[in-house]
Amino acid sequence: MTQFELSREHEEFRRTVRDFADATIRPRVAEWDKAHHFPTDVVQKMGELGLFGLTAPEEYGGAGLDAEDGPFTSLCLAIEELGRVDQSLGVTLEAGVGLGINPILTYGTDEQKKTWLPDLVAGQRLAGFGLTEPGAGSDAGATKTKAELDNGEWVINGGKQFITNSGSSITSVVTVTARTGTRENGKPEISTIIVPSGTPGFVAEPSYDKLGWHISDTHPLSFVDCRVPESNLVGEKGRGYAQFLATLDDGRVAIAALAVGLIQACVDLCVEYSLDRQTMGGPIGRKQGVAFQIADLEVMLHASRLLTYRAAAMKDAMMGGRGPSMTEFKQAASVAKLYASESAVTATRIATQVFGGYGFMEEYPVARFYRDAKILEIGEGTSEVQRMLIARGLGLPVE
Repeated sequence: MTQFELSREHEEFRRTVRDFADATIRPRVAEWDKAHHFPTDVVQKMGELGLFGLTAPEEYGGAGLDAEDGPFTSLCLAIEELGRVDQSLGVTLEAGVGLGINPILTYGTDEQKKTWLPDLVAGQRLAGFGLTEPGAGSDAGATKTKAELDNGEWVINGGKQFITNSGSSITSVVTVTARTGTRENGKPEISTIIVPSGTPGFVAEPSYDKLGWHISDTHPLSFVDCRVPESNLVGEKGRGYAQFLATLDDGRVAIAALAVGLIQACVDLCVEYSLDRQTMGGPIGRKQGVAFQIADLEVMLHASRLLTYRAAAMKDAMMGGRGPSMTEFKQAASVAKLYASESAVTATRIATQVFGGYGFMEEYPVARFYRDAKILEIGEGTSEVQRMLIARGLGLPVE
């Protein structure tokens, strides 16, 4: 069985990120959330702390951790601790590494890596991953964005939506999936292409007015006769579909870690409030109706954390050429993502109830967490998609 207990080094790293989040993010998070402000200076401080380079090799400025050191687990710990204070900055790291750095690091050419990775790994710049489209959603194979070769250049036309880290002042590049032909069976051939920010014909449209994640940078993207060199193809032509599937597997574990951070925040806030809030001659925490709900949160927290870090340990083991198969990891990733994300949504509902009327007021963090939670059941594969994948993993012919 894969070992998933955290090492002493991991726990020390957790404390380092927690101290950073408490000192740098917590004092201003409510202000940023209200203003829908994306604090690029804080993101770059996260880079200075080394958070964007945890899974990258030293040659590009990364930590250069061996698989035995658990680099992916370290990334998940960082996401959890950031998410415990603010979900938006937690997902900024998750997307910056998993969706921004990872496709280039895993599938890019040496030249592409040398060009883009040093600044991304240092956290001084950000990258986005343009996958989702207005008419596709979970059916990513229905991509309509097209890229055609013309005199040694890809000419891209189409649009993407809900793309994180894609239009900030420090965004340097977006990797997009596009149809580059048709296969013999009639299905579209999908490839991945690097599009630098500022390329003529590429526009990051005005940011969304979102329910939650107010601090994160999220835009629709449009491409109108956008031309980039043929050498900007990532990996093999026609392998884009397989590339993004593998990218999302890692992302599901990272989103589960983000959910764990949110549940931990709910436990912390509810315990503190239920001890301080006095009614009918004592703290509300002495009432079973309150205490039992908080106990349920603690159970969700432990179960979610164990599922998440077991999946992360499996990923690290695979990076070291040992441990589980890809099939086993995919199943573990979906299980962790499904349970942790749905538990997080439940946790914020319970926390808001514990706080009563105060939980409905924006001055209390539980209101922000309540808004932030729902997207966890949608991003990186909806709960319905996770159930489908888990069922298929059990051998069920579900459609």
